[in-house]
Amino acid sequence: MTRVIGLTGGIGTGKSTVARHWRTLGATVIDADAIVHELQAPGTPVLAAMVEAFGPGILGPDGALDRKGLGERVFSDDGARARLGAIIGPAILREMADRLEAARRHGERLVVLDIPLLLEGRGRGRAAPGAPPRSTADLVSEVVVVWAPEELQIERQQQRDGASRAHAEARVRAQMPIDQKRALADHVIDNSGPVEATLAQVEALHARLCAGDAD
Repeated sequence: MTRVIGLTGGIGTGKSTVARHWRTLGATVIDADAIVHELQAPGTPVLAAMVEAFGPGILGPDGALDRKGLGERVFSDDGARARLGAIIGPAILREMADRLEAARRHGERLVVLDIPLLLEGRGRGRAAPGAPPRSTADLVSEVVVVWAPEELQIERQQQRDGASRAHAEARVRAQMPIDQKRALADHVIDNSGPVEATLAQVEALHARLCAGDAD
């Protein structure tokens, strides 16, 4: 039986570090962000729908999506974010469901779905048993949240991206608060300390999950 874990966190919490380490431990990791990049490649139906919704200005000179420009455009516009989500969301859900089914057929024991907005998707309500999934949250049985305090999220973003304090705060606070995500988690990886301590937590949780012990 395949155990399906949803991995999420927030900007600067270190979710990518945890996902990479889970791969080294042998878990199958399905990365929602990587799928988004594939779906938005030049010539894809998703990119064509985005151009129709937002205009050709979202494309760079080479015809590829200007991700930074689009991000700045939708960041403070709730309506634009909703339109973008309506285009991308169903396509991501279908692709992740297909890849998960392939992993199940292959007999994978543990599959980690790396989804930044996993818990936000739960706000739409869970699908009834046996019904098609309504969001990526319906694909997982347990949620792992990678946590770090908000102040550390802000500091890490400033160091990583060279962002101003105000910009980093705005990006962090545009997301669901990390403490709220922590309260909704089945398991928490505390990434507020040394990376070695974080990786040790991943290894311990991986061993428990593979042994069938989630207590």
